[in-house]
Amino acid sequence: MAGTLYVVATPLGNLEDLSPRAASTLKRVTAIAAEDTRHTKPLLTHVGSRAELISFHAHSSEAAPRRILHLLASGKDVALVTDAGTPTVSDPGARLVAAARARDIPVVSIPGPTAVAAALSVSGLGADRFLFLGFIPRKGAERRRLLDVVARSEWTVALFEAPPRVAELLADLAAACGADRPAAVARELTKLFEETRAGTLAELAGYYAEAPPRGEVTVMVAGTGKPGRDEGPAPPAPPDREARARALLAQGMTRRDVAEQLAAETGITRNSAYRLVNDL
Repeated sequence: MAGTLYVVATPLGNLEDLSPRAASTLKRVTAIAAEDTRHTKPLLTHVGSRAELISFHAHSSEAAPRRILHLLASGKDVALVTDAGTPTVSDPGARLVAAARARDIPVVSIPGPTAVAAALSVSGLGADRFLFLGFIPRKGAERRRLLDVVARSEWTVALFEAPPRVAELLADLAAACGADRPAAVARELTKLFEETRAGTLAELAGYYAEAPPRGEVTVMVAGTGKPGRDEGPAPPAPPDREARARALLAQGMTRRDVAEQLAAETGITRNSAYRLVNDL
């Protein structure tokens, strides 16, 4: 029988947030696939795990997933962890999970911390429904497209960003969404210097331009509260009455007949239609 791939959520910072189930899983698996083995070693020491650490990240060669899948196929249990929070959320774990599922290898979630839910819970912004965009591109057409998605979203939008680029992102969001759009920035969640700051996009952009943040950052932007422009068909453009009147006259119709048809087609009064036709 194949082993099981456990997708294990780990603390954002505070080790007390590691669940007993997660700790026991990390202790009994044969190997642990980690985004950064140096970061994960202290966690394994904390729980007393002697599992083999395998480096698995966005730039890993195909050798890493092959080794992990070989262990699973041979009946060994493997845990997948990320540096902080829940694996596969803005990290490469999804491709390992997909590869395991394609081989009928059991995949089990060991739930726990996630920066998105933690940040939303203290933001003061609506979270009944929300949109998560992760890290957006630093520049180019795709960045502009996603900024427009944020601007049009009727729901709160959550994004991740590297600390040195937070002020730039907030400035771009202010330009796309409007300077007064409510937002919040959460950083270093569950750690010693945890901070969540709320305000308008303009206020937050100015603050972080003067005081660049440190640590892991989640940016949240309030939604419009109404369906975006792409929700359903756009209303039809009002008819060009003058152009329609000229077209009807060109067909040889009398001015009276043109005025009556124009009134019927566009909803304007007959007197208004007569005046428009006579002015032509």
